[in-house]
Amino acid sequence: MRARRALELLQAAGLAATPNADRGLDHGAWVPLLHLYPQADIPVFQVSLPMWLDADGAYDYGRALAPLAGEGVLIVGSGSLTHNLYEFRLGDPRAESYAAEFAHWVRDAVLAGDHSRLRQALAIAPHARRAHPTAEHYLPLLVAAGAAAQAVPASVIEGGIVHGVLSMDSFLFGAELPVRLGADANDALPN
Repeated sequence: MRARRALELLQAAGLAATPNADRGLDHGAWVPLLHLYPQADIPVFQVSLPMWLDADGAYDYGRALAPLAGEGVLIVGSGSLTHNLYEFRLGDPRAESYAAEFAHWVRDAVLAGDHSRLRQALAIAPHARRAHPTAEHYLPLLVAAGAAAQAVPASVIEGGIVHGVLSMDSFLFGAELPVRLGADANDALPN
Protein backbone atom coordinates (compact mmCIF):
# COMPACT_ATOMS: atom_id res chain seq x y z
CA MET A 1 0.00 0.00 0.00
CA ARG A 2 2.71 2.53 1.01
CA ALA A 3 4.96 1.48 -1.87
CA ARG A 4 2.08 2.11 -4.26
CA ARG A 5 1.58 5.54 -2.66
CA ALA A 6 5.27 6.37 -3.15
CA LEU A 7 5.00 5.33 -6.79
CA GLU A 8 1.93 7.54 -7.26
CA LEU A 9 3.65 10.54 -5.64
CA LEU A 10 6.74 10.19 -7.83
CA GLN A 11 4.66 9.80 -10.98
CA ALA A 12 2.45 12.78 -10.03
CA ALA A 13 5.63 14.87 -9.76
CA GLY A 14 6.54 13.88 -13.31
CA LEU A 15 9.30 11.49 -12.23
CA ALA A 16 9.69 8.17 -14.01
CA ALA A 17 9.01 5.40 -11.50
CA THR A 18 8.11 1.76 -12.00
CA PRO A 19 7.59 -1.04 -9.47
CA ASN A 20 9.90 -4.05 -9.30
CA ALA A 21 8.63 -6.69 -6.88
CA ASP A 22 11.47 -9.09 -7.75
CA ARG A 23 14.32 -6.92 -6.52
CA GLY A 24 15.35 -7.32 -2.90
CA LEU A 25 16.86 -4.68 -0.61
CA ASP A 26 20.43 -3.68 -1.32
CA HIS A 27 23.01 -3.06 1.41
CA GLY A 28 22.18 0.66 1.46
CA ALA A 29 18.76 -0.27 2.81
CA TRP A 30 19.29 -3.35 4.94
CA VAL A 31 22.42 -2.20 6.80
CA PRO A 32 20.76 0.87 8.41
CA LEU A 33 17.61 -1.15 9.06
CA LEU A 34 19.67 -3.83 10.81
CA HIS A 35 20.61 -1.18 13.41
CA LEU A 36 17.37 0.80 13.46
CA TYR A 37 15.00 -2.18 13.55
CA PRO A 38 17.06 -5.22 14.62
CA GLN A 39 13.91 -7.35 14.99
CA ALA A 40 12.98 -6.69 11.34
CA ASP A 41 9.38 -6.16 12.42
CA ILE A 42 8.35 -3.29 10.15
CA PRO A 43 7.28 -3.22 6.50
CA VAL A 44 10.00 -1.85 4.21
CA PHE A 45 10.22 -0.85 0.58
CA GLN A 46 13.16 0.65 -1.23
CA VAL A 47 13.11 3.50 -3.74
CA SER A 48 16.12 3.28 -6.01
CA LEU A 49 17.44 6.49 -7.50
CA PRO A 50 17.99 6.80 -11.25
CA MET A 51 21.63 6.79 -12.38
CA TRP A 52 21.18 10.11 -14.21
CA LEU A 53 19.99 11.97 -11.12
CA ASP A 54 21.81 15.13 -10.06
CA ALA A 55 21.67 17.04 -6.76
CA ASP A 56 18.56 19.07 -7.62
CA GLY A 57 16.85 15.97 -8.99
CA ALA A 58 17.57 14.04 -5.76
CA TYR A 59 16.16 16.91 -3.71
CA ASP A 60 13.06 16.95 -5.96
CA TYR A 61 12.63 13.21 -5.36
CA GLY A 62 12.54 13.95 -1.65
CA ARG A 63 10.05 16.78 -2.12
CA ALA A 64 7.81 14.42 -4.10
CA LEU A 65 7.96 11.82 -1.30
CA ALA A 66 7.48 14.37 1.51
CA PRO A 67 3.75 13.61 2.01
CA LEU A 68 4.70 10.09 3.13
CA ALA A 69 6.32 11.44 6.30
CA GLY A 70 2.95 12.78 7.40
CA GLU A 71 1.43 9.37 6.70
CA GLY A 72 3.67 7.49 9.14
CA VAL A 73 6.44 6.52 6.71
CA LEU A 74 10.06 6.89 7.85
CA ILE A 75 12.16 8.09 4.92
CA VAL A 76 15.78 6.96 5.20
CA GLY A 77 18.47 8.21 2.84
CA SER A 78 21.52 5.94 3.06
CA GLY A 79 24.89 6.39 1.41
CA SER A 80 27.90 7.51 3.49
CA LEU A 81 28.60 11.14 4.13
CA THR A 82 31.98 10.63 2.48
CA HIS A 83 32.63 7.74 0.11
CA ASN A 84 36.03 7.54 -1.56
CA LEU A 85 36.74 3.84 -1.97
CA TYR A 86 39.94 4.62 -3.89
CA GLU A 87 41.46 5.68 -0.57
CA PHE A 88 39.65 3.13 1.63
CA ARG A 89 41.97 1.64 4.29
CA LEU A 90 40.35 -1.34 5.99
CA GLY A 91 40.42 -0.94 9.76
CA ASP A 92 42.51 2.25 9.74
CA PRO A 93 41.28 4.44 12.62
CA ARG A 94 43.07 7.58 11.35
CA ALA A 95 40.60 9.92 9.68
CA GLU A 96 41.80 11.72 6.57
CA SER A 97 41.54 15.47 7.14
CA TYR A 98 39.73 16.06 3.84
CA ALA A 99 36.96 13.62 4.84
CA ALA A 100 36.57 15.29 8.24
CA GLU A 101 36.52 18.77 6.69
CA PHE A 102 33.88 17.82 4.11
CA ALA A 103 31.76 16.07 6.77
CA HIS A 104 31.96 19.11 9.05
CA TRP A 105 30.91 21.44 6.20
CA VAL A 106 27.88 19.27 5.40
CA ARG A 107 26.99 18.99 9.09
CA ASP A 108 26.99 22.79 9.39
CA ALA A 109 24.70 23.10 6.35
CA VAL A 110 22.29 20.47 7.72
CA LEU A 111 22.13 22.02 11.18
CA ALA A 112 21.63 25.49 9.67
CA GLY A 113 18.74 24.16 7.57
CA ASP A 114 20.57 25.41 4.47
CA HIS A 115 19.18 23.03 1.86
CA SER A 116 20.43 25.23 -0.98
CA ARG A 117 24.01 24.80 0.24
CA LEU A 118 23.44 21.03 0.65
CA ARG A 119 22.30 20.79 -2.97
CA GLN A 120 25.47 22.59 -4.07
CA ALA A 121 27.85 20.67 -1.79
CA LEU A 122 29.50 18.58 -4.49
CA ALA A 123 30.37 21.78 -6.35
CA ILE A 124 31.31 24.12 -3.49
CA ALA A 125 32.18 22.18 -0.33
CA PRO A 126 35.86 21.73 0.52
CA HIS A 127 37.30 18.51 -0.93
CA ALA A 128 33.90 17.55 -2.37
CA ARG A 129 35.17 15.60 -5.37
CA ARG A 130 37.75 13.78 -3.27
CA ALA A 131 35.13 12.95 -0.64
CA HIS A 132 32.72 11.80 -3.38
CA PRO A 133 34.43 10.86 -6.66
CA THR A 134 30.90 9.90 -7.78
CA ALA A 135 27.66 11.37 -6.48
CA GLU A 136 25.44 8.33 -5.84
CA HIS A 137 26.38 7.96 -2.17
CA TYR A 138 25.76 11.64 -1.39
CA LEU A 139 22.42 11.98 -3.18
CA PRO A 140 20.34 10.02 -0.61
CA LEU A 141 21.05 12.78 1.92
CA LEU A 142 19.42 15.22 -0.49
CA VAL A 143 16.39 12.97 -0.86
CA ALA A 144 15.99 12.90 2.95
CA ALA A 145 16.53 16.67 3.20
CA GLY A 146 14.03 17.27 0.40
CA ALA A 147 11.44 15.13 2.17
CA ALA A 148 11.83 17.29 5.29
CA ALA A 149 10.53 20.82 5.55
CA GLN A 150 13.38 23.34 5.70
CA ALA A 151 11.97 24.64 8.98
CA VAL A 152 12.18 21.17 10.57
CA PRO A 153 15.06 20.97 13.05
CA ALA A 154 17.85 18.52 12.30
CA SER A 155 20.15 16.69 14.65
CA VAL A 156 23.31 14.65 14.21
CA ILE A 157 23.85 11.01 15.03
CA GLU A 158 27.62 10.78 15.43
CA GLY A 159 29.16 8.06 13.32
CA GLY A 160 32.79 9.09 13.13
CA ILE A 161 35.08 8.22 10.25
CA VAL A 162 35.93 4.60 9.62
CA HIS A 163 38.52 3.02 7.34
CA GLY A 164 40.24 6.41 7.06
CA VAL A 165 37.75 7.97 4.65
CA LEU A 166 34.13 6.92 5.30
CA SER A 167 32.20 9.41 7.39
CA MET A 168 29.34 7.57 9.02
CA ASP A 169 27.56 10.60 10.51
CA SER A 170 23.81 10.53 10.08
CA PHE A 171 21.19 13.23 10.26
CA LEU A 172 17.70 13.17 11.65
CA PHE A 173 15.25 15.68 10.21
CA GLY A 174 12.45 16.30 12.71
CA ALA A 175 11.94 16.41 16.44
CA GLU A 176 11.56 12.71 17.24
CA LEU A 177 13.18 9.47 16.21
CA PRO A 178 10.28 7.07 15.61
CA VAL A 179 12.37 3.90 15.67
CA ARG A 180 13.42 1.22 18.13
CA LEU A 181 17.20 1.36 17.94
CA GLY A 182 19.42 -1.58 18.74
CA ALA A 183 21.76 -1.22 21.72
CA ASP A 184 24.77 -0.15 19.62
CA ALA A 185 22.80 2.56 17.80
CA ASN A 186 21.39 3.97 21.06
CA ASP A 187 24.94 4.78 22.13
CA ALA A 188 25.33 7.06 19.09
CA LEU A 189 22.29 9.25 19.74
CA PRO A 190 22.89 12.87 20.72
CA ASN A 191 21.91 13.93 24.22
